[in-house]
Amino acid sequence: MYASGKYSSRGPALIPRMKTKHRIYYIALFSVVLLGLIATGMFQFWPHSIESSAEWTLEKGSVHDAPLIRLPVSSPIPERGDLSCRMHTCFDVYRCGYNPKNKIKVYIYALQRFVDEFGVPISSTGLSREYNDLLSAISDSDFYTDDVTRACLFIPSIDVLNQNSLRIRETAQALAMLPRWDKGMNHLLFNMLPGGPPDYNTALDVPRDRALLAGGGFSTWTYRQGYDVSIPVYSPLSADVVLPERQPGPRRYFILSSQTAIHREYRAELERLKEENGEALLLLDKCSNLSQGAASARKRCYKGQVYDYPQILQESSFCVVLRGARLGQAALSDVLQAGCVPVILADSYILPFSEVLDWKRASVVIPEEKLSEMYTILKSIPHRQVEEMQRQAHWFWEAYFSSMKAIGLTTLQIINDRIYPYAARNYEQWNNPPVVKWSSVNSPLFLPLIPPRAPGFTAVVLTYDRIESLFRVITEISKVPSLAKLLIVWNNQNKSPPEESLWPKVGVPLKVVRTKENKLSNRFFPYDEIETEAVLAIDDDIIMLTSDELQFGYEVWREFPDRLVGYPGRLHLWDHEMGKWKYESEWTNEVSMVLTGAAFYHKYFNYLYTYKMPGDIKNWVDAHMNCEDIAMNFLVANITGKAPIKVTPRKKFKCPECTAIDGLSLDQTHMVERSECINKFASVFGTMPLKVVEHRADPVLYKDDFPEKLKSFPNIGSL
Repeated sequence: MYASGKYSSRGPALIPRMKTKHRIYYIALFSVVLLGLIATGMFQFWPHSIESSAEWTLEKGSVHDAPLIRLPVSSPIPERGDLSCRMHTCFDVYRCGYNPKNKIKVYIYALQRFVDEFGVPISSTGLSREYNDLLSAISDSDFYTDDVTRACLFIPSIDVLNQNSLRIRETAQALAMLPRWDKGMNHLLFNMLPGGPPDYNTALDVPRDRALLAGGGFSTWTYRQGYDVSIPVYSPLSADVVLPERQPGPRRYFILSSQTAIHREYRAELERLKEENGEALLLLDKCSNLSQGAASARKRCYKGQVYDYPQILQESSFCVVLRGARLGQAALSDVLQAGCVPVILADSYILPFSEVLDWKRASVVIPEEKLSEMYTILKSIPHRQVEEMQRQAHWFWEAYFSSMKAIGLTTLQIINDRIYPYAARNYEQWNNPPVVKWSSVNSPLFLPLIPPRAPGFTAVVLTYDRIESLFRVITEISKVPSLAKLLIVWNNQNKSPPEESLWPKVGVPLKVVRTKENKLSNRFFPYDEIETEAVLAIDDDIIMLTSDELQFGYEVWREFPDRLVGYPGRLHLWDHEMGKWKYESEWTNEVSMVLTGAAFYHKYFNYLYTYKMPGDIKNWVDAHMNCEDIAMNFLVANITGKAPIKVTPRKKFKCPECTAIDGLSLDQTHMVERSECINKFASVFGTMPLKVVEHRADPVLYKDDFPEKLKSFPNIGSL
């Protein structure tokens, strides 16, 4: 059939008319081709890898089902290990590349069973539970990738944690057979028990080329600073024993030694110290009358008396950690878990994670030759410092020692910080216990600029029905130059505030807000009437503060807008006899709180107090009609990590005429409830955020013998 060529005055028809069945055929053909191109493109750009199917997992089968790899006798052996290796010489950072999360990617080799030509395994134990836990934790973390082409770091599934179980030569050959080994570049090995008899080398004896080593017993001779990572020797007791929480403070024993395999010369010196200091030092050893086994490992003895281990460690302020055959000792982990301050006597030992952890805050390191002076050295440490070290020691264990997961992820984070230094954790993040924070709230406070003086502050006066005292307070506050507004929070629902004509005449706006319920928390509500950044919270009976004192307090707040800046100072103390916190209002050299009966703060904290206060603290305050000021101190200290600032020397603030009936704080049960509040709030926050300081802010020249007209704040009250 031919298509007839029709002509017209405009020329020939160039495109012949296609029949319906042909059109359908070509459309179908075009669709198939298009789908094929799309599928090809998706496959081209979809993440995939030839080796990704060999991701590390034990869920697909047991260790016994792993493929068997036979090592020929002639297999290559890596070099011993380059002591000159550093990150810039033996590590290819270009593998890590850029990624928006600043997180290295770690690939774990598929599990394999290596044997020699005669079928003998390279390890007598195979894959240990500890190494299995370590690899599982890494594979569940954000570091892990199953795409070998994206990996920055490679971890073999060959367990070298305990050198005692390894055949050195064959293990090295197995490492060299790894497909991405490349002389150990970007490979990480974990080892906790290095060396073997008789010399017990302080680093893994397996030849490993340029591989990084996370080792549990490094000395200054074998540790490659900035390349290797010193890790703790994991204690199996961490997983099997749960110790009760113990608050820092004095313990039954001052020094305790619990290690069982220490050198006889060290034990002789410890016995001499025991003779000199009696019950202050407890010297334990293994129990000779118990059969060997798991049960005996959890017992220690002294002259026939049996003690539970590691529970006994909680009964001592300091615990001795001496070097054994190896520098790294699992006893260090047990001691930290107990909140006992480790006294480390192991010359040249590289402490775990010392690249980032400040061990001076959690331990005492004494040269071995000064073991005889140990008691004297420890007695010179102030009690408060010992308590802080106890608290820090337990937190180190909890954050970095408590599990193989914690050890593994900490190691990777340290390496990650080296590769992405601009996104690395800082000193405080590594060494300060975290505080409760709310990610949904962004603080506007931490800016490099001092708030301008011009807007001034809003004085918020909480009152009930003390009209005369209230009016005196208003009159005094109105004299302060930087006062912008007066906000009276009327907390009495049974009585109306005075008529407008009766209020004092002041030069700033005065607004009265009537509350629906009589709650102390009403003073911290974020009222719309508060338009300034600075808020002065003041009680209706604080009449003794002068305008100079108030103005000076505001000037101090401008320099420290993230602090509570106030006048009445208070202190929290730990009662060792009662085992709990105590509220102290007597005059002392220290301050940890300023009462909001007269204090400046940023209005942002009103929002946090009202909407983000943790637990049931607000309800507790309103139910007990007490402690709203302590709650605000907890809140600010927890958010900022900083102490309040007490200003001016004055310590008496209340009106002389106020009686016990008028003043809530004069109730005889007041002090007891205040102590209960501190313990309650510390429990809710999960920490004690209050910081103790020994200073206050006073105006320059205020006590100097100069003419009053030369002083900016001449009328600063006396005590």
